[in-house]
Amino acid sequence: MKLNGITIRRILHHRFQPFLYARCFSDASLPQPHTQNPNPSPQAKEPLAPSSLNDNELAKFAAIAETWWDSEGPFKPLHVMNPTRLAFIRSALCRHFKKDPYSTKPLEGLKIVDVGSGGGILSEPLARLGATVTGVDAVEKNIKIARLHADLDPTTSTIEYCCTTAEKLVEEGRKYDAVMALEVIEHVADPAEFCKSLAALTIPNGVTVVSTINRSMRAYATAIVAAEYILRWLPQGTHEWSSFLTPEELVLILQRAGINVEEMAGFVYNPVTGRWSLSDDISVNFIAFGTKTNNTE
Repeated sequence: MKLNGITIRRILHHRFQPFLYARCFSDASLPQPHTQNPNPSPQAKEPLAPSSLNDNELAKFAAIAETWWDSEGPFKPLHVMNPTRLAFIRSALCRHFKKDPYSTKPLEGLKIVDVGSGGGILSEPLARLGATVTGVDAVEKNIKIARLHADLDPTTSTIEYCCTTAEKLVEEGRKYDAVMALEVIEHVADPAEFCKSLAALTIPNGVTVVSTINRSMRAYATAIVAAEYILRWLPQGTHEWSSFLTPEELVLILQRAGINVEEMAGFVYNPVTGRWSLSDDISVNFIAFGTKTNNTE
C-alpha cells in the first residue's frame, strides 16, 4: 500500500505483540494530548515567544489538567491506546538506532523530547525504557502534575519537565535523537510552523514521530460524533474536524520541514475487546515515523 511513495506497512501481529502489554507501558500510560490555553490564566503565565500555539486549545486542556492520571477520566482513550503507540515507537526507534527491542532498557542512550507532554503519560514509559526524556508543555498546570507524578518513581523522577514550547526550545539550541508529538498537531494554530520546530529539534539522521487523526468522514463519525457525543469518552468540543490533517498533508508538511516519512501505521479500536491494534488502516487514527536528512539545518 502506497501513499505518495511512502509505504504503509501492514503491521504483522507478531512484530509488536511482545511489547503491547509490557509493564513499562502501564502505570496509566498514554500520550499527551496537545496543550493550549486562551486567556492568560493562572496556568499559562507569560506568552512564551512566537509559537504555533492555539490559545483556545490550551484552555481546553488546562480545564481538565487534573484528570491526566485518571484512567477513567477524559483521557481514558489515550490511556487505552498508549500501549499500542508505544509498541510502534519502541520497535521503530530500536530498528532505526540499531537497539535491542527485547532488552530491559532498549532506549538507553537516546535523548527524546515529548512535545505537548501533558501529564507525562508518554514521557514516563519512555523513561522506563531507558531514554533520557524531556517533556514540554505550554500549560503550567500540566507540567506541575507531570512532575508530581514522575517523582513517585525514581525511574521517572529523572524526566526534565519544562513549561515551554517547541519554538522556545529551538531558540535555546536544543537537539534530540528523537522528537515525539503525539495527538498534538491537530491542536496547534500553524501545523507547518510546528513541524519546522520539530525538525529543528531533531539531530541529523534523527527521528520525528507524529500521530494524529485523519480528516476523513469516518474520523468525523468516530472521533467526534461517537467519541464525544454518543460514548462521551471525551469532552464535547475536544476536536475540530477542520483541524485534522490527512496523511498526504502531514507527509507533505513534514517533507517541507526536512523530515522524510518512511513508515506510517494506523490504529484500530476493537469495541469487543476494548483494545487498540496496529493496522495499515490509516482512515482515522494514524502515526508517522520520519527521519531528518543529514543536510537539513
